[in-house]
Amino acid sequence: MSATPNDGAVLVLEDGTRYTGRAYGARGRTLGEAVFATGMTGYQETLTDPSYAGQIVVQTAPHIGNTGVNDEDPESRRIWVAGYVVRDPSRIVSNFRATRSLDDDLTQNGIVGIRGIDTRALTRHLRDRGAMRAGVFSGPDAALDADAHLAIVREAPEMTGRNLSAEVSVLADTVTPAQGERIGNLAILDLGIKQATVDNLARRGFEVHVLPQSSTLQDVLAVDPVAVFYSNGPGDPGASDEHVALLRGVLDAGLPFFGICFGNQLLGRALGFGTYKLPFGHRGINQPVLDRLTGRVEITAHNHGFAVDAPLDGAVESPNGYGRVEVSHVDLNDQVVEGLRALDIPAFSVQYHPEAAGGPHDANYLFDRFVDMVVAHQSGNPGRKEGTA
Repeated sequence: MSATPNDGAVLVLEDGTRYTGRAYGARGRTLGEAVFATGMTGYQETLTDPSYAGQIVVQTAPHIGNTGVNDEDPESRRIWVAGYVVRDPSRIVSNFRATRSLDDDLTQNGIVGIRGIDTRALTRHLRDRGAMRAGVFSGPDAALDADAHLAIVREAPEMTGRNLSAEVSVLADTVTPAQGERIGNLAILDLGIKQATVDNLARRGFEVHVLPQSSTLQDVLAVDPVAVFYSNGPGDPGASDEHVALLRGVLDAGLPFFGICFGNQLLGRALGFGTYKLPFGHRGINQPVLDRLTGRVEITAHNHGFAVDAPLDGAVESPNGYGRVEVSHVDLNDQVVEGLRALDIPAFSVQYHPEAAGGPHDANYLFDRFVDMVVAHQSGNPGRKEGTA
């Protein structure tokens, strides 16, 4: 990975900060929100997570790419990040499962990146100043002057107010058969779902119907679902009024509901709570979360820049009339709401990713909790609070 005369690249933040390095992946320019991810492994899963659409991902771990890329680990049909920033990409691939290098994959997918910059210094900057608009410029675009770079970055749209679900969702229904003892049909609204989520739900007996984000309540009910699931996804939950309205229809119909990540934020809105943008968000595979039901601390995988604004202590009445609601999970780093549990209807959600490929797996039990809730609802068990295990 030696440098060539046309190999220069620059990362420009909207506050005017510049980092010079070398081109990595495709050459050209890309714009997005600069965010940092703290995982030391799982870069292929990160790149193919649709939740990262519109974002330039900074890897805080200094050495990236040593295990290459394969065709078994992608979480979706393509790479979704707007750009990629690494310090020291591996010059060789050292894994028997690899079919190509990370650099080759980025180039083939048209992902403009930059290497050779101090990503930990950049991470500290984003922690202090917050996630912000940025641009990576390489090839001929790297030769533009600093004022031109900054003007281009500042003309880019901010993440607040953006609805990106239509960019990442499937265009037609897809079905994954249930494995083992069949529970019934599960309707998933695809807001940016990962394959590991589908696999986890199918393994637990659901016939998984993944529906486009534009689906109506009639479309959802046509599946004859025993429950509904909202996936993770990119963008601002405040810009997803139609998805909130659909979810309220699901809750009004009495269907059990489970949401993760973006789905947690939309459940919060459906119940009547607000959402807000975090300074720099939670992204990585090492976030400590307290499950208040069990008292257990879990190490969890996150990717979100927005959060639900709900009272942390005790049960409160849903502002939209869905009975009592409590915060079920809390991030131990900053006390951000990490889960909601409805006590009078069958609905709960978490802000993180329980499928967590390739790990950690502390939160995988949440899929089992969902199964228990659906089965209890089917049996009409009157002695059980809905939304609990």
